[in-house]
Amino acid sequence: MDVAARIVAHKLTEALGQQFVVDNRAGAGGNIAAQLVVKSPPDGYTLLFTNNSYTINPNLQRSVPYDALKDFSPISLAGWSAQVMVAHPALAANTVQELIALTRARPGRINAASAGNGSPSHLSLAMFSHLAGVDVVHIPYKGAPPALTDLIAGQVDLYVSGLPPAIAMMKSGKVKAIAVTTATRSSAMPEVPTFAESGLSGYDIPLWYGLFAPAGVPAAVTSRLAAEVAKALTSPDGKERFTAQGVEPRTSTPTEFSALIAGELQRWAALVKSANIQVE
Repeated sequence: MDVAARIVAHKLTEALGQQFVVDNRAGAGGNIAAQLVVKSPPDGYTLLFTNNSYTINPNLQRSVPYDALKDFSPISLAGWSAQVMVAHPALAANTVQELIALTRARPGRINAASAGNGSPSHLSLAMFSHLAGVDVVHIPYKGAPPALTDLIAGQVDLYVSGLPPAIAMMKSGKVKAIAVTTATRSSAMPEVPTFAESGLSGYDIPLWYGLFAPAGVPAAVTSRLAAEVAKALTSPDGKERFTAQGVEPRTSTPTEFSALIAGELQRWAALVKSANIQVE
């Protein structure tokens, strides 16, 4: 998410002549960042760049510091991507079916990091456990960087990662890929199978990125920002920088993004209920 946010910030800086600064506020599955922004003045100068966790948290956690439909003004979708389950190279499993067999042989002993409770990586791990009928120990971290660091160090066995950091770690041999989370293979790593084709029918958890402002920001501001995001990510260099990270540029109007958010809230509610996913 940091990589995608910096690409968008750079392009907006160029277009608007204002310096856009990325301020990472990791933790609580995105709630810390959301809480900071929701309390900011609705003037368009403090924005939230986030992902699926925005719509996951209200369905998973007893208390979140925002109302997903009332406290923010959606600006634009920015990107769409697969996630990938990666493992430490020493783990004795290279495929989904081998991982299921290993986990059943070692109940309660295979552990998996996530970027935090309610994060897309958490839900992706929970869906794997639910569909495979296995017991994977979930270890939530305060963001993706520390989770990846411990995976590389061998402190945890698995992690479901966004593609940009995973691609770099895979190329260096520090992690190995098990499967991607979308219904179809990713063009960024076409050699890696999906969970669905590996035997877990119905597994489809894409990762999206989007930009929000606090509720009350004038419509003219959100419309202008949405238009600039669209220009930025359909420009040749903007599109190239996104796709190089394994992320498909995908933009929207504020109205279209609002509709997506409403649909995502319903989708995650159904998923959390059917899989009986709970925050540890």
